[in-house]
Amino acid sequence: MNTFRIINRRRLVLKAIPSLTKSFSEQHPKQIQKLSDVYLNIFARNMSQKSITSFFKRTPKKTEDEDVDKDTISTTSNINKNGKVNEVTPQEKGKRPKRSRSSSSESKSPEVESKESSPVKSEKVKKIKRQRIESSESESDSPPKSHEEQTDIKLVKTENPPKTYDSPKSKKIKKQTKGLENKAKKEKTSPKSPKSPAKNVKSKESPMSKFMVKEEKSDDGYSKNGPIKKEKKENDVNDVKVVAEVEYNPSKPKYHPIKDACWVKGQEVPYIALAKTLEAIEATSARLKMVEILSNYFRSVIALTPEDLLPSIYLCLNKLAPAYHSLELGIAETYLMKAVARSTGRTLAQLRSAAQRCGDLGRAAEDARAAQRTMFAPPPLRARRVLAALRDVAQTTGQDSVNKKIAKIQTLYVACRHSEARYLIRSLEGKLRVGLAEQSVLQALALACANTPPQAFTPGAPDPGPEQLDVASTMNAEAFKAQVDELALTLKTTYCECPNYDLIVPVLLSHGVRALPEHCRLTPGIPLKPMLAHPSRGVHEVFTRFENEEFTCEFKYDGERAQIHVPGDDAPRFADAAVFSRNQENNTSKYPDILRRLPALLKDSVTSCVLDCEAVAYDTEKKQILPFQVLSTRKRKDASEDQIKVQVCVFVFDLLYFNGKALVREPLELRRQLLRDNFQEVEGEWKFAEGGDCRDEESVQQLLDAAVRGSCEGLMLKALRGPRARYDIARRSHNWLKLKKDYLDGVGDTVDAVVLGAYRGRGKRAGLFGGFLLACREDDRYQSLCKIGTGFSDEDLKTLTETLQQHVIDGPRNYYMYEPAHAPDVWLSAAHVWEVRCADLSLSPAHRAAIGLVDPERGISLRFPRFVRVREDKTPEQATSAEQLAQMYLAQDQVKNNAKHIDHDDFY
Repeated sequence: MNTFRIINRRRLVLKAIPSLTKSFSEQHPKQIQKLSDVYLNIFARNMSQKSITSFFKRTPKKTEDEDVDKDTISTTSNINKNGKVNEVTPQEKGKRPKRSRSSSSESKSPEVESKESSPVKSEKVKKIKRQRIESSESESDSPPKSHEEQTDIKLVKTENPPKTYDSPKSKKIKKQTKGLENKAKKEKTSPKSPKSPAKNVKSKESPMSKFMVKEEKSDDGYSKNGPIKKEKKENDVNDVKVVAEVEYNPSKPKYHPIKDACWVKGQEVPYIALAKTLEAIEATSARLKMVEILSNYFRSVIALTPEDLLPSIYLCLNKLAPAYHSLELGIAETYLMKAVARSTGRTLAQLRSAAQRCGDLGRAAEDARAAQRTMFAPPPLRARRVLAALRDVAQTTGQDSVNKKIAKIQTLYVACRHSEARYLIRSLEGKLRVGLAEQSVLQALALACANTPPQAFTPGAPDPGPEQLDVASTMNAEAFKAQVDELALTLKTTYCECPNYDLIVPVLLSHGVRALPEHCRLTPGIPLKPMLAHPSRGVHEVFTRFENEEFTCEFKYDGERAQIHVPGDDAPRFADAAVFSRNQENNTSKYPDILRRLPALLKDSVTSCVLDCEAVAYDTEKKQILPFQVLSTRKRKDASEDQIKVQVCVFVFDLLYFNGKALVREPLELRRQLLRDNFQEVEGEWKFAEGGDCRDEESVQQLLDAAVRGSCEGLMLKALRGPRARYDIARRSHNWLKLKKDYLDGVGDTVDAVVLGAYRGRGKRAGLFGGFLLACREDDRYQSLCKIGTGFSDEDLKTLTETLQQHVIDGPRNYYMYEPAHAPDVWLSAAHVWEVRCADLSLSPAHRAAIGLVDPERGISLRFPRFVRVREDKTPEQATSAEQLAQMYLAQDQVKNNAKHIDHDDFY
């Protein structure tokens, strides 16, 4: 009846419109049209809802009592108001019902058996088959229809079938029908249920059945039709669930190297895993926790993709190759900004401003990349491929090399995700700034190898089992710590003798850490880090250190450390000889004159050797040693011997390798004897270090005076016999002490500080830098140490100002630790190291050097600092450390008795 009311209202509206006056219709045509549209919309909406309801009542799900044969259709069934079907008698069958106007609009859907009907009926109820409406049930093949049935179908076809689509109400009806269907199917398959006559009839699936019928699953993983097949994911290897890359967390407690990794076995390590590891380390201040985080990452690499362990180590250390390969990126900060700006559509000024605001170009690049959207995402970065790309950038030379490098950097940068951009740009800058020193990386590698032994994962080996993934869980804490310390010492010692990860890592993966000393030994051509000495403040301290022990004193020459390697088998190969610096840099091209003189040094008994020497500027006419400043004027690379003006004399003081045998574990007395028996001096070219063995203070003082007269810095005092007389590679050992002439009553040594900033000069220093802010290093950070403005000549200030202008930056880096009150006028990148002398060291609330090591709130500062010289032979990483400053402070007489003395040797 509602439908007819709507129709009648519409008719009244339509009749009323032409009867309106002409003036009204002309004045208000929009209002009349709007009123008509409203009623038309109401009518259409109600008719659509009625059609949906009618459709689902006409095509319900088949119940268990319905006959499979649908071709016998009755059009004489009556439907009551509740939707139930009245049974039809044979007499009434075939009669066409009368249809009134009211019944045509309110007629129910074709006959459906009621849900409440009895399961057993004498006559089966038939359903009407409508054209263009397909049931979700399968239909059996039907026999030819009778004339009456065809007539009924024809009558039905003349009706306008309603449009069909799913609505919330229809979905509810489908759900109820599905339950009846499953119940009927269950009863049909039951042994007690009678067989259906149409059971063997071939059925075909309706096109809509795949959308209408859904599989019901039980809690035990089975459906009513049998077990459910589990879909296998693409990254599912050995049924291991892979962690999402953005959720990778190596700092997770009880880290599992396989289950907590974000890649699978055999897959290349994603660069984002390394970036997430560095991000977690950067957010951590505790060194032991940093080592643990990195070791967790190494454990996953060892267990899943051991081939990527070597690239991971190089990327963590921000190195491309061993130091003596001299492979450097050579990318200035401005070029990096250009690459980022071109990739993100920003201007160079915008990026420079963002970098100044962040204090870190890496973070500015990360923010710029996060705001960038690309149409096609490039493939994700992989650790090994990033290292290969960085090496490719470093090796790019020739014409237009800068633009080629920028293009390659852009290719890497646009593929970055999340924090990858930050560490990629920092790697290109040359500083990761996460606080990781090389010794920490070696310690983390040793911890990873102790907890997840790499030799258990060799190809072809049997499954190592879960106990090999976490050895720490099978041992008590003390035993496991002792094992870690043992492996760490072996790994560090091996690296000191053979500082080449390309040789160490393959042996480590195939044979284990304990086999490293057998395969990786000291070899000519691979430089090792030299042994260094601790400072001594007086002669009396020397005898305290070497009490009841014989030692020797050698002159301390003011030159440049030179490690000379001569390989050979049956005879020395002078063509392959090389000279390395204390930083393992290859200085062969700097000293062509030294290589030319080598045959005169070696006797016929020498086939191969490694010599520890000091190259000193020398006046061949006066036969006198010249200051270090003269030596620094020599060309640093690709020097031609005919253009060399400053001659050098090489003072040899130790023999580390001789005729195929390493001597670093032999006592100094034996090494010195072999040196003097198999090598010879040449006036003005080769000399042995002067000195002598001492037993009392008087003899030491006499040698010190002789060293000062000979233009030397002082004395080097070394144990001569016993276990303390070995050569401790890469250690600042107490077995060697240095006694300098100017610092016997003061600090005992100079300080090598890093320049962080400059203050503009006034008066006669106007236009130049007049003062400077110096700092010490603390892992990967720099802590302010003092302000300095004395010890400079006018020429020094002019030269330093011109040099430092090239390193001016917009603001302090986030790894500079300083007090705002001491902020300089100009900030500088940490690139230069100066040697500074002072009266003593004191605690200062204004500086941050070594804060927490001696005093929890105050740092260490230099009193009356004076500039000595520029240390071009040292990098900022080799500047005086915070721990060394703490040792120097505690060694002073005024504090020695009131503070705990820090006295230990360690790898530097």
